Amino acid sequence: MTTTLKLHRHPLSGHSHRVQLALSLMGLPFEMTDVDLMKAAHKSPEFIKLNPFGQVPVLEDGDTVVFDSNAILVYLAAKFDPAGRWLPRDAKGQADVQAWFSVAAGQIAFGPATARLVTVFGAQRDAQDAIARAHALLKVMDARLGISAFLTGAAANLADVAAYSYISAAPEGNVDLGAYANVRSWLARIEAMPGFVPFHKTAVGLAA
Repeated sequence: MTTTLKLHRHPLSGHSHRVQLALSLMGLPFEMTDVDLMKAAHKSPEFIKLNPFGQVPVLEDGDTVVFDSNAILVYLAAKFDPAGRWLPRDAKGQADVQAWFSVAAGQIAFGPATARLVTVFGAQRDAQDAIARAHALLKVMDARLGISAFLTGAAANLADVAAYSYISAAPEGNVDLGAYANVRSWLARIEAMPGFVPFHKTAVGLAA
């Protein structure tokens, strides 16, 4: 019996979008359920049963429930990508992807994602600190993308999927991508891939 993958997400969540993007790029059929964060649906008893931390995204695969966006990416690759197209099977390849998962959970989360939280959601954060962190990250990424087309080499994989959403939306958090030609070219290469789905645009910050 084939089960339908179900993604619980919010359209403005970059963490949700990276999972949606992975599902689409991998050509997997799925359905989406929007979780109303403004009404605290992610803190409801029903949702807490899916994710005890009360956060989107969550993936349901039949009786299997996986939370945390990067964990979901690993799950999808482990179950549906036996050839290792999106998550390499060799030790070095896996380590390279994991390093960018850590960047997604660290420098991206506390840089461009946090800067965007201020403008999109009105979060009380130090916007200037987040913008400075974002530019420090972008300098590293731009140098890296000056020597390879994608973050870990010549082909896109889950490292790029994990990084894409909040980098593409960085201008919404007043992070200017103008000085980072290699990053902008990388974004365009991802956006040209079959199965690409865009992240929801919000007219705030430099994107206003």
